[in-house]
Amino acid sequence: MKTIKNISLAIVLFLSTSVMFAQSTSEFFSKSETFFKANVKNGKVDYKRIKDNPDSLNELLEMASVISVSKDAASEYQSFWINGYNLLVIDGIVRNYPIKSPLDKAGFFDGHKNDIGGTSITLNDIENKLLRKNFPKEARFHFVLVCGGLGCPPIINEAYTPSKLDTQLEAQTKLALNDPKFIQVNKNKVKISQIFEWYKGDFEHEGKVIDFINKYKSEKLPEKAKVSYYPYDWTLNEVK
Repeated sequence: MKTIKNISLAIVLFLSTSVMFAQSTSEFFSKSETFFKANVKNGKVDYKRIKDNPDSLNELLEMASVISVSKDAASEYQSFWINGYNLLVIDGIVRNYPIKSPLDKAGFFDGHKNDIGGTSITLNDIENKLLRKNFPKEARFHFVLVCGGLGCPPIINEAYTPSKLDTQLEAQTKLALNDPKFIQVNKNKVKISQIFEWYKGDFEHEGKVIDFINKYKSEKLPEKAKVSYYPYDWTLNEVK
């Protein structure tokens, strides 16, 4: 009888823990949505506004520090870490604001560790170890992880959520690849972001880089296009 009671107690604790984490992620996504809507305009962030009133950001990051997500629940896991990455970039800029570029702060991406998801981790490791390594065929991550520079695809004024994630990934990828500033075409000469140079392998699972771009681009690139890379713009993506 005692064994049965112990098993029952373990089941109750397991279910309670699962519910707690589910509630935590649900609340995190909801509050993230409110935060992004209030502080993101036209693909840029109002860092000054957040600096003057950081309470909502601090609350979100405190909440995120104890949330646990499993990569087996892929949509929840990816949504949590995409939002977490973008929030931590904003936080890093706000803590050093005014700043002209995230690169003005040494170790911004690869030195400073952030407490999130029950661990202490750098921004680069969120991108490369938690997202790209665990989901190596998901190249669309590159269009939703926003580094704080104008060279990045624009940040959206909503949270990424499990129920909408695939639609959101698709929309942001199409938005970037149909932006004439992001993919610069001059007849048979094409200049593309250095993102495609730095992470070339991510875009070649089903062909060449141009094949990936043309999958999402309305006006296809010429088959024999001469491709080069334009310099990445690390200027702060700030609302002015």
